[in-house]
Amino acid sequence: MFPSLLLIVRILIAWFVAVLMAGFVWNGIFERTMLSGAAEWLFNLASTLVMLSVLIGLISHLRRIWLITGRLDSTTLASRQRRQIEVPLDTAAAFALIEGALRELPRAEDPESAPDSLQVRVKVRRVDSFDGPSQPSRFNIMARFAVKRDLVQATVTPGNGTSSITLMVGPDASAWLDLFVLDDGVNVENVEAVTRAITRRVADQRRQEQADVEKTVSEKELTVARLNLLNAQVEPHFLYNTLASAQVLTRTDPPRADVMLGHLIQYLRSSLPRTEDTLSTLGEELERTQAYLEILKIRMGNRLNVQVDVPDALKAVPMPSMMLQTLVENAIKHGLEPKTGGGTIWILARRHDDHATLTVADDGQGFGGQSTGTGIGLKNLRERLRLTFGSEASFAIVSNFPSGVAATLTLPLDGKAGAA
Repeated sequence: MFPSLLLIVRILIAWFVAVLMAGFVWNGIFERTMLSGAAEWLFNLASTLVMLSVLIGLISHLRRIWLITGRLDSTTLASRQRRQIEVPLDTAAAFALIEGALRELPRAEDPESAPDSLQVRVKVRRVDSFDGPSQPSRFNIMARFAVKRDLVQATVTPGNGTSSITLMVGPDASAWLDLFVLDDGVNVENVEAVTRAITRRVADQRRQEQADVEKTVSEKELTVARLNLLNAQVEPHFLYNTLASAQVLTRTDPPRADVMLGHLIQYLRSSLPRTEDTLSTLGEELERTQAYLEILKIRMGNRLNVQVDVPDALKAVPMPSMMLQTLVENAIKHGLEPKTGGGTIWILARRHDDHATLTVADDGQGFGGQSTGTGIGLKNLRERLRLTFGSEASFAIVSNFPSGVAATLTLPLDGKAGAA
């Protein structure tokens, strides 16, 4: 209550001094004239009306401040407001936020923005009795005191991961007018409006960031699920055929059966699921594929020849699991097995700048022969490649010379994905 009384006393004293000085001037003009008595009476009446209107204006100001803020103190009663607001944003984001908030204030005019000095200012037009279509008379004393616009200025101060916004809101007029004219809570409304706009924008940004995180997590989970599904689409007939062949060899050629089972154990060991990482390496995939080929060489005999040329320096290149074996299986199933006399499979790896190429070639029947394949294996391979590496990896399959097919994977050396 004390700040309210102090405000009332301050304003009344200022107007009393002004009226007193006006009285001295008035008496000096009409003293020793026939109209001195009437002039004194007229001045006293005008002075009383002025002081009464000032008192009514003070009460109206206090009531409006109470309705807006629910409290009366030195902060809310002042016509010039200052606020310090901390926002969890970097400097550029905080400046863009406050610039947008000020520009969208109702009746905002003449926005000025200085990104280098991190300052924004706008003028807010007041809505009062003098904002009519016609200009007030130059002799209208209240119009002379009327403040047409308020000035809202914001300064952003950089911090460590956060920013501080200093708001300065007040009448667009000289400070001496604050002794006589109150703003009826207009600038309290302005500073509260800016504060609400900042809070809403920060909350919207946080919700958007949370939505982006949830979307990213969902997309990652979906990608992992799709990769797991693709990894699970491995033809089981190889395992059944190997066990059946081993069963026959145990009766006809036990040493070869023992060798086949040994390669099968090595193959299954290298095929255990990877829980810590979705990617395998070229070296691990080559080890599994060679175990697979050794089993097939026992089954196919001299109809299958294998040549491997993979430098040790490239065996650490990341790649999806089972991808090399998929290419080898296709080469045997669609290229060598249908061909009388079988043929040869080549596995070659080369480095080119920041990429490595892995080629599986055969001299089988090629694209011209009849194939019972559905194309699902290569379709899954392309999809897994896209999900894992995006645009950083590619797959191409062409005819081999003089016969057969050559399939080539292009993989990034660092195993990082690019834009899909």
